[in-house]
Amino acid sequence: MFHCDTPLVTGSWLPATLPVLGLATASVEAVRQAAVRAGATGPVTDAVVDPERVAAAFGSERLFRDGDARPDAFAPLSGFFRTQDGYLRTHANYPHHRDRLLRILRLADADREAAAAVIATRAAAEIEDAAAQVGAIAVRVRTEAEWRSSAPGMAAATGPLVRTTERDDTVTGTPSARTPSTRAPAGGALPLVGLRVLDLTRVLAGPVCGRTLALFGADVLRVDPPVPAEITWQHLDTGQGKRSALLDLRTDLPRAQELLDQADVLVTGYRPGAIEAFGLRTPPGLVRARINAWGDAGPWAGRRGFDSIVQAAAGISLIESHDGVTPGALPAQALDHATGYFLAAAVIDALAARAIDGRGRDVVASLARTATWLLDAPGRDPRHPAATTPTNAATVTHGRLTTARPAVPGFDDYAFPSRPWGGDDPAFG
Repeated sequence: MFHCDTPLVTGSWLPATLPVLGLATASVEAVRQAAVRAGATGPVTDAVVDPERVAAAFGSERLFRDGDARPDAFAPLSGFFRTQDGYLRTHANYPHHRDRLLRILRLADADREAAAAVIATRAAAEIEDAAAQVGAIAVRVRTEAEWRSSAPGMAAATGPLVRTTERDDTVTGTPSARTPSTRAPAGGALPLVGLRVLDLTRVLAGPVCGRTLALFGADVLRVDPPVPAEITWQHLDTGQGKRSALLDLRTDLPRAQELLDQADVLVTGYRPGAIEAFGLRTPPGLVRARINAWGDAGPWAGRRGFDSIVQAAAGISLIESHDGVTPGALPAQALDHATGYFLAAAVIDALAARAIDGRGRDVVASLARTATWLLDAPGRDPRHPAATTPTNAATVTHGRLTTARPAVPGFDDYAFPSRPWGGDDPAFG
């Protein structure tokens, strides 16, 4: 079981009504503490989490540059829309999510204005339900009280922040290139050297987890299907220290199974049972880490979601409203980033425990559970100060790319910048 009792921090970094900086620094400190437990040495052992670096990493999309280009964090059909009875939040950054949203709006194609006109004539709950049926991403904006009293809200309020469970499978015999190693994290400045991580995640929380494990020396291979292509800037902003390969699990199952057999850790953003549905077999001793939007229990366990969507459903958007009516947002995709760090910390602990007993473990985190942690945290400040912009000292530039430095203290940069998406072979180093 994973706990975090780091004191909350407030200030002009990541200012909000809710104590976002406290959540952010607690998640990064959790990683630091897990690394120390795993035998890390060097600056990370006593380095202090830097709020400026944390704020820069959590709001990295505002600092990211590819040459002179700045990213648009959200597509035109993503965002808040007025409905007949309130507000709706949509997420349509990926083409397939945009197409599904247009389908339930009964539009062949539309710009934001045309979509808004249709949404304004319908009830938010009606669109939310229709979206869930077809795999589109849209939720009704709720108050905190509505969320807490709802079935998915109550499900998100139970259990540990990150749940770790032991499995019965155990690594036996002499480790080889085809089986997970049973050794402990190696200790030293990079305690995860020699451990292999298969990263099958997209967007933010999962990639942040994989990037953090790479920071401590793990060999992290991110694998994506060729379609849909990843959003370029998102990959470049979260792909540091990892190699990137393309592989379709549905058409190249033997190669995927070979990679899985070689891995110590599997990180996914799939819903429960999805890996098995592909036909993949979990090798003994594997640490399976999984991130989802709504948790594994409750009526929304099978639904898709993103940070902005969870904020809207959980009441956070209305808490951060500037006028009490119009929805607002946290100053960063804090649920994504924090969940990624919390999961990475739990994975490090699971690897250390596996070295003792050889048992495989499942490590699960959800954005909705992290949201509840934030809602429960003390220190709300409706009169919070204006945001302070991180200085250039919190960023690093390699060629055309400027990205935030690592939030984890003791590291000034990642082992290498993000590689081109899909530019590596599907193989561990």
